[in-house]
Amino acid sequence: MAARTDSNPGEVDPVVHVSRVVARSGTSFLWGMRVLPAERRRAMHAIYAFCREVDDIVDEPGEAVDKRRSLAAWREEIDRLYAGRPQWPTTKALLQPVRRFDLPREEFLAMIDGMEIDAAPAVRMRKLDDLLDYCRKVAGSVGVLSVHAFGVPRHPGPRIAEALGNALQLTNILRDLREDAALERLYVPREMLDRNGVRASSPDAVFVHPGFAGACEELAALARGYYSEADRLLKEFGWRRMRPAVLMMAVYRETLDRLEERGWRRVGSPIRLTHARKMWIGLQYGLL
Repeated sequence: MAARTDSNPGEVDPVVHVSRVVARSGTSFLWGMRVLPAERRRAMHAIYAFCREVDDIVDEPGEAVDKRRSLAAWREEIDRLYAGRPQWPTTKALLQPVRRFDLPREEFLAMIDGMEIDAAPAVRMRKLDDLLDYCRKVAGSVGVLSVHAFGVPRHPGPRIAEALGNALQLTNILRDLREDAALERLYVPREMLDRNGVRASSPDAVFVHPGFAGACEELAALARGYYSEADRLLKEFGWRRMRPAVLMMAVYRETLDRLEERGWRRVGSPIRLTHARKMWIGLQYGLL
């Protein structure tokens, strides 16, 4: 687990460490980061590495109690970071960005809060508000940290971060239904399932119910609304200072397009954009 690795850092250089975490992830965001000035790019690498490492804690096999313990250790390390004495490679890499770009402590803690939801043996969302609260924690937190690193900490930066965070996370949820089910996670809210006549609770039974497609269509429409809100705010502000986020939006929006084309009765058929397609999207925004 990432937390165990970080708790025994050895002599690893923090900047090299977070750069390797980003490179190993294969994230499309890496291309967008390349256009940032070096100081801001290093900040984004450190932010991303933090998110990757806490996410790995809950996605890897293990007991819920051990995952919660590892997340609690991360809380303690965030406290040490803001006290100016981080001990782990990733938080050492975060120290200068925290000071230089005024990265909000509460956003790191919000991400950990979201991971604690995922650390449970089973995850179910009762209401849409519960899902949006989860999205704010696991995606909006990253967005707010990112807009600070981009240099847009005030209006409309945080609003873009929250709208785009919701859009991207809802797209993720719709894309990864089967993978999440294997981890006993079903994020489609119970109230949406009930509204579409789906009374089952196990993911496999939910997926084959005729009404499940309607619930997915509701979530997809909600994601579309958040993409539109992010579009509007980016046009108001000008998108070039936030090109890495714009790349992510373009990639995920096309993923949602393809999910809708595939349909919701085939959740086991994965949708992934090819490397070549992602490169083409990056070229359109001058990111490669």
